[in-house]
Amino acid sequence: MKAEMSLALNRESFFWHKVHSLTGVIPVGYYMAQHLVLNSFTLGGPEKFNGVIEFFEGIPKHFLIVLEVFAIWLPLIFHAIYGMFIIGRSQQNFIGTKYGWSQNRMYTFQRYSGIFLFFALIFHVSTTTVQKYITGNAEAIKYAAWHDKLTANGGILLIFYVLLVLTASYHLGYGIWNFCIRWGITVTDAAQARIQKLAFAVFIFLTLTGWGALAGFLIHPSTAAAPPTVQASLVR
Repeated sequence: MKAEMSLALNRESFFWHKVHSLTGVIPVGYYMAQHLVLNSFTLGGPEKFNGVIEFFEGIPKHFLIVLEVFAIWLPLIFHAIYGMFIIGRSQQNFIGTKYGWSQNRMYTFQRYSGIFLFFALIFHVSTTTVQKYITGNAEAIKYAAWHDKLTANGGILLIFYVLLVLTASYHLGYGIWNFCIRWGITVTDAAQARIQKLAFAVFIFLTLTGWGALAGFLIHPSTAAAPPTVQASLVR
């Protein structure tokens, strides 16, 4: 790999770098991909999206909490904190230097995206999952709440989430390329070039999926259709 990444590897434990890379793809990357895909159910309307929420809310609480803690939050916390540690000790070797390789550009953007994601995800999680557990009410993460948040205050949160999806998708796409190199899956330049194309395709797919999910919150009314019993009473 190029000079900048070599500097970071020489400074830190190669083992923990591999673990950091692994957690970024499995399970954090997998969770992010399925999260965006499930969120795209908004394109089908409020009932489709809320159906996804209700499915997970129907899982026994103790099992759901254990699953979230060990399969999502602990790996994510480790990946985020150790990633910030790496960023703090690495040296920028692309902007304003003669090392203009595409790999160095990808590595530099990866670090910048990691910083943004660290703080953006704290805000996102605290206003969704944490709020749901504190209030004991899943309405905070259902369609109507999201519609109201994304359309309020001139759409400032919509812009934030557009950038969050873009940044997270790039971070994971590059992470797949980096993971394959770090774990010895792609050794030759040709193999690395093929994975780089795959990483770009993942980046585009996840970005469009996430943006589609956001669009779904805007193109439908904020409330689902009334239940049949209510409709019948209105007709009478």
